[in-house]
Amino acid sequence: MELYVDLQLASENHQALPELAQFEAWVSATLIAASEQLRDEAELTIRIVDNEESQQLNHQYREKDKSTNVLSFPFQNPPGITLPLLGDLVVCKEVVEKEATEQQKPLISHWAHMTIHGTLHLLGFDHIEEDEAEAMESIETKLMIELGYSDPYLSEKE
Repeated sequence: MELYVDLQLASENHQALPELAQFEAWVSATLIAASEQLRDEAELTIRIVDNEESQQLNHQYREKDKSTNVLSFPFQNPPGITLPLLGDLVVCKEVVEKEATEQQKPLISHWAHMTIHGTLHLLGFDHIEEDEAEAMESIETKLMIELGYSDPYLSEKE
């Protein structure tokens, strides 16, 4: 599968960010594990932002006036046209860092989890209903462990 990730660094602070290759590995693993059929190619944008942009987008699209860890904007192919575009992920650097500290998780592990979580949303997964949440969390947990990280929901299960 050919994967193209457009990494946009819109955050003022670029310290402690994962490398493009890491984002690509997380997205690729998610596509392989969660796609019903293997794609020949896939393209998405991952935009790393600060609190202000995250809050503005979260307010505009979800009517929640606060920043959030990851927003997913799936691409909708026009009727009759097939493009390899998955959509856009907008990840708030400050929220990811704060959550990793609060949840006592390694920062790189939380970046991986947020990328996998957001990519699953781009593929149509959701966690509104309990059964959907369980299915989505199961895929996330399996992928995180396969990639060498801890179960991201371990503290909730204890």
